[in-house]
Amino acid sequence: MLTESSFAARSFKPAARIAEIGVSEILQIGASAAAMRKQGHDVIVLGAGEPDFDTPDAVKEAASRAARRGETKYTALDGSPAMKEAVREKFRRDNGLDFSVDEISVAAGAKQVIFNAFMATLDPGDEVIVPTPYWTSYADIIRIAGAVPVLVACDAANGFRLTADQLERAITPATRWLMLNSPSNPTGTAYTEADYRPLLDVLLAHRQVWLLADDIYEHIVYDDFRFVTPVGLEPALRDRILTVNGVSKAYAMTGWRIGYGAGPAALVKAMAVVQSQSTSNPSSISQAAAIEALTGPQDYLAERREDFRMRRDLVVDALNAIDGLACPRPQGAFYTFASCAGMLGRLTADGRRIGSDRDFCAYLLNAAKVAVVPGSVFGASPFFRASYASSRAELDEALSRIARACNELQRQ
Repeated sequence: MLTESSFAARSFKPAARIAEIGVSEILQIGASAAAMRKQGHDVIVLGAGEPDFDTPDAVKEAASRAARRGETKYTALDGSPAMKEAVREKFRRDNGLDFSVDEISVAAGAKQVIFNAFMATLDPGDEVIVPTPYWTSYADIIRIAGAVPVLVACDAANGFRLTADQLERAITPATRWLMLNSPSNPTGTAYTEADYRPLLDVLLAHRQVWLLADDIYEHIVYDDFRFVTPVGLEPALRDRILTVNGVSKAYAMTGWRIGYGAGPAALVKAMAVVQSQSTSNPSSISQAAAIEALTGPQDYLAERREDFRMRRDLVVDALNAIDGLACPRPQGAFYTFASCAGMLGRLTADGRRIGSDRDFCAYLLNAAKVAVVPGSVFGASPFFRASYASSRAELDEALSRIARACNELQRQ
């Protein structure tokens, strides 16, 4: 018998803009791991893009004070005046950049800032160049906006960095944006001034192409790496660059949902139109917390960065000690992006062949009870991403399990 709910399920027709877009595969892997845990399995998840540190107490106290003061009403559409001033102070202090208030946009996370920018500027047929490996949401946001993501495969030997020649070849009359993420999710690769310069020179010659610089991992860099952001390197491109950042990663505030962007006033105004018809203003309480994060003491950032560095070295060294794996040492963020090419063709105990990075990650989940993310999710095979935003005890156990599982694979 056809019930009303089953009829609705059969008759439902998604909009074309999302028909071929699914829920993030990273979240699906997390859900599979959670289901295994419910069944009693001790699963370690190294898939999350979330710091394991707590939000600093001073930040939580600032939110509490704001709530007690009654700051629970609507704020200005794309950020309160105080929040925008905090963002301006951050750019002056950390980057030596001076933006006006009308060049600042605040939203419910950096993802919404990106979404607003693309919805405000892209038409059907427009193209956005995305170097791969890439954070999966980039391409899907571009598709939802009706445009075409142009995925450019970057060479592992070059640290997965985009080159000027690759950029030049990818640009067409339809190109509207280039996206760059440094340090990168998933690879941890970061761009120096010398890496950026040839790319910026190409953009100077193609005036229709804008640059979106995703700097969300700005404060999580290692080994004396000096972070730079493109708008600070080429003043002539200032009117074509949107710099995106937020408090989620460095300040361990993923759940507070505050991101911000700085760019040309005309773009920021158009982004506000999009936000006005979606979420309206970001949370007033979260903005109060973010103001404290951006303007309060910053010393703990270095302490947390050093903790991440030690975990990075632990994971990189352990993975490289496993025959068949090769893991470069990332310059930033809190992920490793290791090659599992040496595992392809090996057989599990029940005779199944590891034919891809997806097979390898599925094997680790089932045999080692460790969840990692296949590189194919990010547009690069055969690799896998492991987050080291977990305790060292948990990382030690996960790495031991991975080593045992890899050693149990048989060569053909």
